[in-house]
Amino acid sequence: MKSQVLKGSIFIVLGAVCYGMLGTFVKMAYQDGFNTAEVTISQFAVGFAVLLILTLFKKQAALKKNNSTGIKSQLKLVVAGTSLGLTSIFYYLSVQYIPVSIAIVLLIQTVWMGVLVEMIMHRKSPGIRKIIAILIILAGTILATDLLKQSININWIGIGWGLMGALSYTATMYSSNKLELHLPPLKRSLFMILGGLVIILIIFHASFNSHFSFGIFLSWGLVVSLFGTVLPPLLFTRGMPLTGIGLGAIIASIEIPVSVFMAHLLLKEPVSLLQWTGVLLILLAVVMMNIGKRKPVLE
Repeated sequence: MKSQVLKGSIFIVLGAVCYGMLGTFVKMAYQDGFNTAEVTISQFAVGFAVLLILTLFKKQAALKKNNSTGIKSQLKLVVAGTSLGLTSIFYYLSVQYIPVSIAIVLLIQTVWMGVLVEMIMHRKSPGIRKIIAILIILAGTILATDLLKQSININWIGIGWGLMGALSYTATMYSSNKLELHLPPLKRSLFMILGGLVIILIIFHASFNSHFSFGIFLSWGLVVSLFGTVLPPLLFTRGMPLTGIGLGAIIASIEIPVSVFMAHLLLKEPVSLLQWTGVLLILLAVVMMNIGKRKPVLE
């Protein structure tokens, strides 16, 4: 059993590292002259194509067991996937205005937003531990975003997009844990990515009439799609059943320091000791909220 937990942990770490590198790659694509429309369209188009190919090549016998869903179930996943597309749009817009290290901290506000959604949807009051964890997250956010510095020039546009991304990500997390769980993970991911692609094309359809650079598909589009759309869902769906949700969520939080470190390493974004302290506080809060939630692992 211990070897299974270790195996699952490795899958989750790899998935979290992929997500952690994503913001830095997007910012590097911006530096190469690409825009948000080009990055998001290429990411979801390539991601959908890859997942479609993987689904078609999957053993038909394995698919038939779960193929009794129908158009209604598929439409539910497509609609739910629109929040996934919106998350990418908002997150990528935020890194245009603020450092990646701050944008990822704003995105992780989905932790306490998820608790709020749980309260509203299920009329379930959070325990004292969750309340303390939320307060720690808010304190960590203040430190990690350098809001205490009097001289800092806060870009509220970037902050706003970052928080919008957190709201969309919260909707994604809620729907992905509630909708059509009887379907294979690969098939669920396929329809959710399709929903994300649809909403992105609706929002950015006008960009095809101007100077859309199709070169993005052969450059950063492949990279962003691989690290943001293809690998993480596959790695998480392999790892989570082996570790349990609680332990998996704790391990997945490594995405935050990875994102901050990659931005510092490749983009030369300055990260102060105070900001690292804020990141550590957020990680502590994630551990507090999930410790003890672990479910039995698969044997």
